[in-house]
Amino acid sequence: MSSLRSPDRFPGLLAATTMGVYLLLIIGVATALTDAAAACTAWPACGSGWSLPASLDGWVAFGHRIAAVLVGFGVLATTIMAWRTDTSRRVRAALSLALLLFPAQAGLGALVATTGGTQTISILHLAAGVTIFGGLLAALAWWLEAETGDPEDVPETGPEMAEPLDPTDRPPVPTDPTARAKATLFAYFRLMKPRLMWLLCLVAAAAMALAGGPGLTPYTAAATLIAGSLSIGASGTFNHVLERDVDRRMARTNDRPLATDLVPVPNAVAFGLLLTAVSVGLFWTINWLAAALGLIAIVFYSVVYTLILKPNTVQNTVIGGAAGALPALIGWAAVTGEIGLGGVLLATLIFLWTPAHFYNLALAYKDDYARGGFPMMPVVRGETTTRRHIVWYLGATLIAGAALAASETLGWLYVLTGVVFGGVFLWMVVQLHYEQTKAAALRSFHASNAYLGFVLLAIVVEGLAL
Repeated sequence: MSSLRSPDRFPGLLAATTMGVYLLLIIGVATALTDAAAACTAWPACGSGWSLPASLDGWVAFGHRIAAVLVGFGVLATTIMAWRTDTSRRVRAALSLALLLFPAQAGLGALVATTGGTQTISILHLAAGVTIFGGLLAALAWWLEAETGDPEDVPETGPEMAEPLDPTDRPPVPTDPTARAKATLFAYFRLMKPRLMWLLCLVAAAAMALAGGPGLTPYTAAATLIAGSLSIGASGTFNHVLERDVDRRMARTNDRPLATDLVPVPNAVAFGLLLTAVSVGLFWTINWLAAALGLIAIVFYSVVYTLILKPNTVQNTVIGGAAGALPALIGWAAVTGEIGLGGVLLATLIFLWTPAHFYNLALAYKDDYARGGFPMMPVVRGETTTRRHIVWYLGATLIAGAALAASETLGWLYVLTGVVFGGVFLWMVVQLHYEQTKAAALRSFHASNAYLGFVLLAIVVEGLAL
């Protein structure tokens, strides 16, 4: 589809205001566990009510209030613009709800700051913030769909498995012994899906850093990351084996080692079993729970996702997000010997991020997935619906990120990283709605990688700095 006109001021203002509310929300969650609020208990400023803060924590609390005023003007301006232009009733309703709740949210914040509040008031304060953020995000999603979507963008038929591509389109297998040996070694490396390793290992590292404590020893960290890499390699290898026929039908995968017959299937199966045995054995030297979760991760990706979910349901990416979330539980379990709240919150973040991330790739390679017979969201429900779901899942991801900010381990590096890269990701999604091209989908895909990668790095840095 050809590119539409560039985004005008309204979606830009609405997206900026949405992230402004998210900034207030995540800072509010982060400061709830610090002394920042207690350092400025007057209103609207500190001291007697009109004095400037006398400490860094006081400036944080005071700065939060100044930001709230600025964001409030953004909510007001966005709502006025919506009512003065031709926007739908639900967009206006969502923005009006956010505008009406904002003063109440500010009043609850003032009450908490000056009196310390009660648990009920704090919960109401948080709920109001989440509702305002949700209203703005809903308005953005609905407006983008109305402006850029195609109501008739619903495929009449589902995916139909195509014939294998012409074998001459695949890279030839080298005949020279030396060249073939080098190609074979690289093929085994490709079987392990190394592109997935760095991110999933970073998830496990973040979980370990978040758990911290005496259980985080050099051996535990090293063994977990090595075993995790091998488990990812085993999962990837089995995925190559089970999808080798489908890979021959898709342009982006028909050069894979088993699709080109560079690696025999029995050898690949043996390689995957070896990786599984070494991975689970290494996890076992840490504790039994890490070993059990490692084995579950391999089986889930190789069997549940590859054989059951991916070829049979449009929700394959959503449910399959559990595979990417498991390393968070593994990292936490390796350090603590149990599944704790911090690990669950991080796993939830990864689970919700996965559709917002992968749907971009599904858009970019929609025709390829259709040729492979996979019922991906854009193939079954259409591109308009897929883009809408990206916005919703991105919003859910940001909420999960805000919840994670309540961890005593995390601080301002995590908060600022989440807001900055979350904003970049959201803007790439807005651009995707307008451009509707493969290039735009890939930019949004890379922005999603950047968001998660830098957020995880921030968790590692702050976790190890304590």
